[in-house]
Amino acid sequence: MTQGVLPFKYEEGKTQSGMTALAGLPLYLDLAKVIGLSKSIQQHLKIRKKSQGWTDSQVVSSLVLLNLAGGSCVEDLKILEADEGFCEILRKSELHGLRRKVRRALARRWRKEKKRSVPSPSAVFRYLSSFHDPEQEKIRKQTSVKAFIPAPNEHLAGLEQVNKDICASLNSANPHKTATLDMDATLVETNKKDALWCYKGFKSYQPLNTWWHEQGVILHTQFRDGNVPAGFKQLSVFKKALDCLPDGVEKVKLRSDTAGYQHDLLRYCEKGDNERFGRIEFAIGCNVTQAFKIAVAQVSDSQ
Repeated sequence: MTQGVLPFKYEEGKTQSGMTALAGLPLYLDLAKVIGLSKSIQQHLKIRKKSQGWTDSQVVSSLVLLNLAGGSCVEDLKILEADEGFCEILRKSELHGLRRKVRRALARRWRKEKKRSVPSPSAVFRYLSSFHDPEQEKIRKQTSVKAFIPAPNEHLAGLEQVNKDICASLNSANPHKTATLDMDATLVETNKKDALWCYKGFKSYQPLNTWWHEQGVILHTQFRDGNVPAGFKQLSVFKKALDCLPDGVEKVKLRSDTAGYQHDLLRYCEKGDNERFGRIEFAIGCNVTQAFKIAVAQVSDSQ
């Protein structure tokens, strides 16, 4: 490239040294190995168990790495595939520590020579369709309820178990007996044709996330359409999040904004209806209406 205003110019250099622009990703390959991510995926996600080609672990791991590399869509898998240095590390890491029998089994999954290091976008699109249940969409059309949450199929339930295993591994390495959980919805703006309008006036999705403060990770998430209010069936999501906590956790605290001001959720925490954790302390926001002011005024200072 010709020199511009500043006193330097670009020159293209061809090299076979295997340099990579994704030098931070191998650290996550180490982490995945330590927490047993591949083993958990193969145990709970059996979409590709009896298939040729890519394994469940290879597909899901590629999507995780894509997110870490800053990819925003499946087509961005080319970012990983184009980096020869990273691809070499990825190939070697997949085989590290495997017995010869397992390596041969992986090789037999390919009828022809395996040339790619990560799955192609088309292969990933086909894989992701396994998490979609067309029957649930039929139910959506039959119901008059505007806020509809499709029931997860077995593969989505398996993915939840993978996240549960990750949280258990983290708490094993860094034990915490208390889990402070923050529940909040996140608006994800989108241009997808089938997306619905959120309360802020744009098309979006609105997943409800449960954040584990002590470990700094998402404990549980429920993907939702943009028109589903954050407080809709929040108690059922909270119960699922509690089930995701590892055995070492003994006490739970809940934090939420005004979306969490749901009587069934407050009653569940206050009365200690959960068999494992009993009474759950909570700090939940509330709209200070005139009726609320009157009710608070009727409570004595001693209470």
